[in-house]
Formats: sequence, C-alpha cells, structure tokens
Amino acid sequence: MDTEFVDLNGQSFFLRSWGHPDLPPLLMLHGFPEYGGAWGDLAPYLADHFHCIAPDQRGYGQSWTPDGVGSYALSKLVSDMAALIERFDAPICVLGHDWGASVAYGLAMFRPDLVSRLIIANGVHPVPFQRAMAAGGAQSEASQYINALRASDATAHFSASNFAKLEHFFRFGMGTDWLSDATIQDYRTEWSRPGRLDAMLNWYRASPLVVARPGEPRTDLPEFPPDRLMVNCPHLLLWGSEDKALLPESTDGLEAFAPDLTRVEIPSTDHWLHHQRPKTVAQEILNWMAT
Repeated sequence: MDTEFVDLNGQSFFLRSWGHPDLPPLLMLHGFPEYGGAWGDLAPYLADHFHCIAPDQRGYGQSWTPDGVGSYALSKLVSDMAALIERFDAPICVLGHDWGASVAYGLAMFRPDLVSRLIIANGVHPVPFQRAMAAGGAQSEASQYINALRASDATAHFSASNFAKLEHFFRFGMGTDWLSDATIQDYRTEWSRPGRLDAMLNWYRASPLVVARPGEPRTDLPEFPPDRLMVNCPHLLLWGSEDKALLPESTDGLEAFAPDLTRVEIPSTDHWLHHQRPKTVAQEILNWMAT
C-alpha cells in the first residue's frame, strides 16, 4: 500500500492506493464510520487488476475537515471526488459502500462523463431508499438510528468513554468477527482526530432524506426529478442480505434508474460484506468487469 496527500479543489486529501499506477484506476469510497483504510481487506484481491485508490473523504481521517453542516452537502462531497477523477485522462470505475455509495451514485448521476462503471456494495440510490424510509414500514424502523446520529449531542454521546457507543453502533446486530482489537484501535485513532467525529455526523445532518416514524408514513418528501437521477453506465449492485440497516426494500425499483443493472448477492454477509468475504466480493467484481 502507498499513501500520499493530494490537492483537490485547493484542499488537502489523504489517499491510500494498492496496485501499479499503470493499471486501470478503481476509486473506492468508504462509508460511516470508516475511512480509506477500510478498503485494506478488499483492495489486495483487486490490486493485480486495478490501481485501487481509497481517499479519506471530506471530514474523515487525515483529509480536509471544514466546519459546519453545510460543508457536507452531497454536491460538495461529489465535487471533491470529481476533482480526484479529473486527475485521470478518461472516465474510471467507481466503487462505493454505505455513504460512499451515495457519493458514487452522485458521481454517476451528476458527472456521468467521469464514471465508466459503477459498483455499489450495500449502498442505496436516493429514490428507492427515500421511498422505503418514508413508508413507515420495516426500513423506517431500521433507519431510526439516523435520528440519533443527527442529534445535537451526538458527537459527545458517541465519543464518550473512548468511543464506546460508536463501537457498539458499529457492531450492533451484524457480524464483526473481522473487527479485531487492533483494527478497532485503528478506527479509534481516526475518529479521535480533532473535529472528525462531528464532521462525520454532519454527513447525516446535511442530508435532506426524511425518516418516517414506524407506522407513520411521511409525504413531505424532497423533490427527486427522475430524469436527473439516472445511472446510465453499467452498474453492479453487490448485496449482503443480512444487513440490518439497509433492507432489501431499500433497493426496490432501482432498475427504473439504472437500466444496465446487475444484482449479485454475497452469501452469509451483511453490511460489512467487503470485510467479511473480500475474496468473493473481488471475484464478483472481476467477473462483472469481464462481461
């Protein structure tokens, strides 16, 4: 693995990379509460085929961490990664997980000139996800944690006792055998950098997505113009069906927004599929890329 700081839109971002720089680039976008190093389980299985590039996104790890909720609007997160892709001579393949999937979808939808192929691992397109969260059903219930992460006291709450509650959130209801003592200490190191946890939570606070109370459907939803939210490049959706945060209904109707969609379920995995079965995930990516 190599590391470097790069300038994106006049700000400093920290990158990790695996594989020779002459190989086709693969941009790997982490989610919450991870950081670029979280791709260290998967990237080695892809490094013979790709130059895997994993930034700490805005507000995470060693990258630029501006103040204020407004600094974490999706348009700004997408702008960061667009600037990174523009360092290359042609559109590239983008892989996103969790919140990184939201940025990856944003790139594919709003900067299609930069994305040749889109891979999502347990992440969601905004329209199917919003519909599911607003319905008042199972996904609404599963998404109640978002309210806790958006709360004004969330930074203090989740950082207390050396991030004990954030670690509990990380582990809750899902398989984390991969999360060794040394690995969780690496996460704590990243979470404890000045201002980082508040910035990470600002990703949730800045999102316009509406979470309904269970049994109380919401109709006051943000506007989603379908014609602006299309993913026209080839799209692979990798899914761990035991995910307790993102239920299968959160991707219902995705085909309407991604006409060239391939769905692949990774057996015996949940939200952390890229840690649980990285070799299998890598092989599915390579199989799809070969089609």
